[in-house]
Amino acid sequence: MFVFKQLVLLAAALPAVLGTVAQIQADITAIGARLATLENALTAFTSSGDILGALGVHTDATNVDSAIKTAATDTTNTAAFSETDGAAILKAVQGIEPNIIATLNAVVAKKATFQGVPIGGVPTLVKQDLAALSTDTKAFENALLAKAPADLKSQANTIIAALDAAFATATAAYAQF
Repeated sequence: MFVFKQLVLLAAALPAVLGTVAQIQADITAIGARLATLENALTAFTSSGDILGALGVHTDATNVDSAIKTAATDTTNTAAFSETDGAAILKAVQGIEPNIIATLNAVVAKKATFQGVPIGGVPTLVKQDLAALSTDTKAFENALLAKAPADLKSQANTIIAALDAAFATATAAYAQF
């Protein structure tokens, strides 16, 4: 009887421990929203004298990274995706892929502006943000691949290759700092 009670308690607790596909989709939506905020901050950051703008970009990058970490954790704690769920998650990631690449390209384009901020260390801060985002994005990519149905892995790897290339370009732009 004691073992049966433990199994019932374990079964009741499992849904609270395991993530859900709906949660992962919500996480991807959150990444997209935070990414849009970061994109807006980068667009608004046009003057080397804009210390607050540079710090705002850093804060927004940190917020994106936090959302990515949450998504990676939730994905890791989710069972393997069904075909339907895998396709839905792939579509959600495809929806934010262009924004991720555009944001990384904007960070590269703003390098001189970041360098011109009158307090030292801003490009180093950008480099650190890129490193954290790259590492945590890779963890999310790996978690998604581990849960994806076999027939969707090729499409997922195509997205991953594009994101990894954009991160490599951005990281290389700030390598000297």
